[in-house]
Amino acid sequence: MIVNGLGWTLHGDGRSIGKGEVVAPDERLSWPRTAGIGAQHIVAMFGATFLVPLITDFPPSTTLFFSGLGTMLFLLLTAGRVPSYLGSSFAFIAPITAAKSEHGMSGALGGVLLAGVALFLVGLVVQLLGAHWLRTLMPPLVTGAIVALIGLNLAPAAKNNFVVSPVTGTVTLVVVALVTVLFRGLIGRLGILFGVLAGYLVAVLRNEVDFTKVRKEAWVGLPDFQAPSFHLSIAVLFVPVVLVLVAENIGHVKSVAQMTGRDLDDVSGRALMADGLATTLAGAGGGSGTTTYAENIGVMAATKVYSTAAYWVAAFGALLLSCVPKFGEAIATVPKGVLGGAGTILYGMIGLLGARIWIDNRVDFGNPINLTSAAIGLIVGIADYTWKIGDLTFSGIALGTLAVLISYHVMTGLNRITKAVPDPLIPSKSAVITPPSEADVLTKRGESLRAR
Repeated sequence: MIVNGLGWTLHGDGRSIGKGEVVAPDERLSWPRTAGIGAQHIVAMFGATFLVPLITDFPPSTTLFFSGLGTMLFLLLTAGRVPSYLGSSFAFIAPITAAKSEHGMSGALGGVLLAGVALFLVGLVVQLLGAHWLRTLMPPLVTGAIVALIGLNLAPAAKNNFVVSPVTGTVTLVVVALVTVLFRGLIGRLGILFGVLAGYLVAVLRNEVDFTKVRKEAWVGLPDFQAPSFHLSIAVLFVPVVLVLVAENIGHVKSVAQMTGRDLDDVSGRALMADGLATTLAGAGGGSGTTTYAENIGVMAATKVYSTAAYWVAAFGALLLSCVPKFGEAIATVPKGVLGGAGTILYGMIGLLGARIWIDNRVDFGNPINLTSAAIGLIVGIADYTWKIGDLTFSGIALGTLAVLISYHVMTGLNRITKAVPDPLIPSKSAVITPPSEADVLTKRGESLRAR
């Protein structure tokens, strides 16, 4: 595999962008301006990237370290053609929580690592054979159901955090909503960050924050690394996550291709492999799984700068911050009330993103195959059904995913013989007449499960 993309040509005079122009991935502005845009990317990813370790009790500094390292790896393996930051994926929250309850943090890390290996192998197949088989395995009905399951299954976790401090949680939730609706551009996309900051301030005023560990920590030091352990019962919990990461990465590549006017289909497999390797490294050392971040797509859309040089700045900045233990410990002081407020809106949005996938792809729920398979999967997953086979236990999101996949493909296969109902992939005639472009569909499908 060719690994390059470290050379950039100066765009124009390096100071300005002409009307209708964009700074391409292999271009850059002057280094001071590039550094400034890189700093914007750090701010954009900050809120969502840190929420995952805070919710799952993973070390924030370690997660940030592997986030920066994973971003560098992604930029190298995609040959500098796909500008992206790899931040923490919210799809990992539910399986990590379940894995930790059974086998502790090391067991959860083993699941993250195995998910990374699986994603890498999927990327390898996509690079060799193309992505057509993925669309057959995961039609919009299935993808939407999985995404909805991941969000709605987390509802109890949001409630459990929220009730610890309802006042703090309410302030956090309200500020997220207000910033999102009152501001445009980058500020509007940072609703999560501003909501967490507001909630944190209220928590400090209410004496809900303990700074003892922050005072004791050093200013300089390496993150806390931890080795994984492997348990077969844990592996099945992370299968749905792999399917979501596939959709997110392909959606990101399609979105960047549309915005830059470049054909990036041949690099989709590399993107999946790179994120797989980044997630594998994170699982091997104590970080959470990663994914491409649409918050950073917002920065690119606002600035018209798609230069991968800015992402190198962001990645180096993340690594530097991860080596400030006092900073990481300060992040870890965010109280549960804040997490509950943010989680209330985030988890709900994840669930609704699943419905959005159905709407954008005009899934016909008048078709009994679509209706039945989605209904089975949602109830099995949300109600947390459990099915044991020997030492293996399938439950929650994992069992719901299997239910929707198996029921959909079995019913579709039988229908090809009986012809009893229309093809489930045929859009509803009552839906919007003009379908979205493939790039729009994949972009929205891959909108990262984090209220982008």
